[in-house]
Amino acid sequence: MEERFIENFKNGFPFLKVVSAATPSRGITVLTEEQQQQAVNRYDAFKGKCVKFVPASGAASRMFKDLFEAREVLSNGGELPKDSKVAKFIAQIADYTFYNEEMSTLSAAEILDYVVADRGYDYGNRPKGQILFHKYEDEIRTAFEEHLVEGALYAKSEDGSVNIHFTVSPAHQAGFEKILEQTREKYEKRYGVRYNISFSVQDPSTDIIAVNEDNTPFLLANGKPVYRPGGHGALLKNLDAIDGDVIFLKNIDNVVYQDYLDQTILWKKVLAGKLIELREKIFRYLELLTDLVEKGAQDDSLYREVVAFLKDELSIELPQTSDADKYQILIDKLNRPIRVCGMVKNEGEPGGGPYIIEENDGASSLQILEGAQLDMNNPHVVKCVNEASHFNPVDVVCSTKNFKGEKFDLPKYVDPQTGFISLKSYEGRTLKAQELPGLWNGSMSNWNTLFVEVPLITFNPVKTVFDLMRAEHRAK
Repeated sequence: MEERFIENFKNGFPFLKVVSAATPSRGITVLTEEQQQQAVNRYDAFKGKCVKFVPASGAASRMFKDLFEAREVLSNGGELPKDSKVAKFIAQIADYTFYNEEMSTLSAAEILDYVVADRGYDYGNRPKGQILFHKYEDEIRTAFEEHLVEGALYAKSEDGSVNIHFTVSPAHQAGFEKILEQTREKYEKRYGVRYNISFSVQDPSTDIIAVNEDNTPFLLANGKPVYRPGGHGALLKNLDAIDGDVIFLKNIDNVVYQDYLDQTILWKKVLAGKLIELREKIFRYLELLTDLVEKGAQDDSLYREVVAFLKDELSIELPQTSDADKYQILIDKLNRPIRVCGMVKNEGEPGGGPYIIEENDGASSLQILEGAQLDMNNPHVVKCVNEASHFNPVDVVCSTKNFKGEKFDLPKYVDPQTGFISLKSYEGRTLKAQELPGLWNGSMSNWNTLFVEVPLITFNPVKTVFDLMRAEHRAK
């Protein structure tokens, strides 16, 4: 295994062959209000098991990066520019959800200490899910609690249970369990549901050896190699363990104040309804095609219908193939995990984007690509990037079972040539770190994909602490 990772460091990862940006004219489905309602109705009538899968293991250190830097300035006797974000943060501290009266007596430096260090909240060392995000009349909710609320409103299974799975770090699991213990009964009574909450941690076996700039193993003074977490692509193992018919995937920080929640609920149901519709079509075709192949029969009309479906619905154009293989290729392309991904119009927010690429077998497919996967020295790729109209807000609904009701082995559908390499610093030394194919990038490369346009209001991540002042995180 280590040898493979070392080879990746030496050789790098190839750029993907971009055909075009996915846009509303090709690759992104834009639904009318009538179609939205049809999708909602389809989901509301659904009788299967729903699961909400929430990656929540990351620490909030990046969320408070500016506060840490300002704290360093003040501790060295410096001053903050009056127009800086941190100066504004301190001036507005009473407006933040986590403000308390004790903080009213503190200096600027002490306020920063209280927020990010163990003098108070120690938020700089805690996960985002445990941070107080939203203040209501009678309660204050963490991001974790907002996912409990969301789950009750759109991810309830037929038996009244709400299944939510959080991936957490081992150091923080007890903290999440404590919040759950304190709030479970309140939310179950309020929404008339029964929570089935589970946790998992990132498998240490997915950690990847780090290397020096010359691609030799990066060793500590004691001669031991350094291993680093394999990025969110490592969570594929966690997702693979989930048993559900419809699986909602959404990051821990992408929540909204309840006054704005109606659009989130609507579009989650829309995406789920489109997933169910797509799955029904695919399963019907698979049943017909496998029956044909088993009988050694042919049906040119069905073949043309499925080819058109793949092209029109999934942007999959098939490579040239022999008549003997043509039905089996259709089966191979259809019989894969399915995901429906919300896509937001690009208004300058960072994030990967939707593209149509050419696979190694010559077929095309829809993919979510990050900047590192794009060859910006290629004029065609640059043109495609400039034409891109949407980005990925990580709003995904998945189906991980085949048409026989059997679970797919998700690691079989990864493109191992879509990892990432970056330079990091460790104890003052530079190292090269490698990440596994991203969870919604290369880890889902060989899934069937549908992109659906969703409104920007459904995307409200808290990347920095200052984002908590945005309207979507405060009462109307």
